[in-house]
Amino acid sequence: MMHRIFASTSQVLLAAGEEGSQATEGGYGTLVPGITSGPLVEWAWLIIVVPLIAAFVIAFWGKKLPMQGWEVAWGSMGFVAIYGTVLFVVNATTGIVYEGAVEIAKIGDFTLEWGWMVDGLSIMMYFLIGVVGFLVFTYAKSYMKDDVRYTWFFVSFSLFAGGMLVLVAAPNLIQLIVGWELVGVASYLLIAHYWEDYANVDAGNKAFMVNKIADIGLFLGVIIMAVSVGSFRFSDIIDVVVRGEEGMLSQYAFWAGLLIFIGAMGKSAQFPFHVWLPDAMAGPTPVSALMHAATMVTAGVYLLGRLFPFYLDVDGLFAGDVRNIIVVVGGVTLLLSGFLAIVQNDIKKVLAYSTVSQLGYMVAAMGAGAYTAGLFHLFTHAFFKALLFLGAGAVIHAVHSNNMSDMGGLRKKMPITFWTFIIGTLALIGIFPFAGFFSKDEILASVRYAGGSGQDAANFILVLGIAGAFITALYMTRVVALTFFGKYRGHAEPHEAPRMMTYPLIGLAFFAAVAGWINVPGVYTGFTTWLATRDPLTGMGDHHPESFDWLLVFIVTLVVLAAVAIGWWLYGRDADTRAERDTFRIPVLWPLFENLYYIDEFYMRGIVRPTMGPIARVVLWWDMHVVDGVVNLVGLGSVGLAKSVRSFDQNVVDGIFNEAGAVIGGAGSILRRSFTGRIQQYAAFSFVGVVIIVVVSIIL
Repeated sequence: MMHRIFASTSQVLLAAGEEGSQATEGGYGTLVPGITSGPLVEWAWLIIVVPLIAAFVIAFWGKKLPMQGWEVAWGSMGFVAIYGTVLFVVNATTGIVYEGAVEIAKIGDFTLEWGWMVDGLSIMMYFLIGVVGFLVFTYAKSYMKDDVRYTWFFVSFSLFAGGMLVLVAAPNLIQLIVGWELVGVASYLLIAHYWEDYANVDAGNKAFMVNKIADIGLFLGVIIMAVSVGSFRFSDIIDVVVRGEEGMLSQYAFWAGLLIFIGAMGKSAQFPFHVWLPDAMAGPTPVSALMHAATMVTAGVYLLGRLFPFYLDVDGLFAGDVRNIIVVVGGVTLLLSGFLAIVQNDIKKVLAYSTVSQLGYMVAAMGAGAYTAGLFHLFTHAFFKALLFLGAGAVIHAVHSNNMSDMGGLRKKMPITFWTFIIGTLALIGIFPFAGFFSKDEILASVRYAGGSGQDAANFILVLGIAGAFITALYMTRVVALTFFGKYRGHAEPHEAPRMMTYPLIGLAFFAAVAGWINVPGVYTGFTTWLATRDPLTGMGDHHPESFDWLLVFIVTLVVLAAVAIGWWLYGRDADTRAERDTFRIPVLWPLFENLYYIDEFYMRGIVRPTMGPIARVVLWWDMHVVDGVVNLVGLGSVGLAKSVRSFDQNVVDGIFNEAGAVIGGAGSILRRSFTGRIQQYAAFSFVGVVIIVVVSIIL
């Protein structure tokens, strides 16, 4: 086992600044002294391993356990939550910079390692996955009760969480890909959990295939990057970037950066790869909550954060030009997906498109060079989006329908669900003092700063971001009005969720209310420091404002309140006229939104069918005439060989043994006559034998 003091994204930059090789006016700050060894970090590999072991244990022995394996899954996430929280607190007070690695193999000049990072970025993800995962696993006990594949669900769910932990712990690109694919496989199993309905299987296939297409970009980008640097380690790659070494990496940096971003687009559902995520709502609601909050869809944003200096590119040698593409993709995604949320009737699909939109904000922030802002929104979003999905699940559990047309008036029958859902909604739309206000404001302020610093695309994206805030407030007001106000329109008997489901709602509501206060410009910016295990960067493009951009705060708040007012006027007023207003439509736009911009149809008619038709026919011909021919030929040869072996066995082998048996049997018959039982006869035979032996001995 090897132990390295890991040079994190920010610390490599800072170290370079201290050496003077890349220093700019004002410097890069100073390293925060912290933990670089000791049991706390050296045993952090357990965070990765425990959920994977849990999945194995549940798979083989889950059905024999008192709670059908849930207790093992829940306990493993509890362990991750406790360990992640301890690391989070220690990092906030002392700072942690560590990397452990075990060498697996050597392939030429490349070393393959299995390791675990313990730095600000990975610790944030350990904390999120652990805490949010623990609450979601708690909720799932009641939600999945009586499910026909209850035990198998927790096998897949533990694998899902474990795969994400493998990904975020990875100190190198190979391990990241392993975690990346583990998450993909587990998501397929979970999305298609209710496989009796073929639509759910189709949704799982769609998610898997769209991600595989995007993964081609990731794999090619990783190959280019690793070959260029001669290493898969993030620390080695970032070191080349910080030192500004001209070479193969700088020569192919644009293509490596673009291809890796394409992989990130797939996992984080950026336009035009966004089409899989709403269909993923076919899986159980706990899956949707964890997927949209702290696992799978955050992987792309996490990867951009891990390679941030490569895209920031202070010296202009590397992938700085890709950031213009990143910020545009993020801006387009946040706006277009927001429009689609307005017209959905399925409450989970509204939240799914909302997640795509919020991921667009995070990606746009990364493209604008706002490392802290993008990851801060990932952090706060995890709490309030998990809360909203679990709240939606509680409603679905009560009314036995996903459609808001079967809901209404539930605030009195489900008060805990209602008030926690309201807190999640206020956090999502960015109302002060809830978490989303602080993180979304920092993104918009950072994008505005980037626009003023010469990144022209950022000015346009700022407008899209403000428009996205309006749309978010509009569709969430619609969800609240149609679900909790007016008259109940369903057929079931709604009721408040069991305590095993409401307790996680209350816990997530707490975080959704207060998580934003750990990074308040000009007041307290602990998250900025904890995230990178360093003092705030200066001169690196990761803008940290000294106070709120009050003009921007005023504009965005006004826009959000206007959207809430319009949404309430459309969907939340008196119940007598509400049925007509629930079907509010704008003639040209609504059909476009309802048909998802016809993108899915274009993919099917323009790409899938024309491509798969000829390919399928070629594959069919090859299968029938070549593969089947080879198989049939091998089969005929095997049959002929079997007949020959049988003939040889019957006529030769059996003949030899039968003849040998007959000879031995005949000899035995002759000898048997000499065994009469008469002692005198035996004595005579013995005497004759002795005489013969003596005579032969004398002669010889």
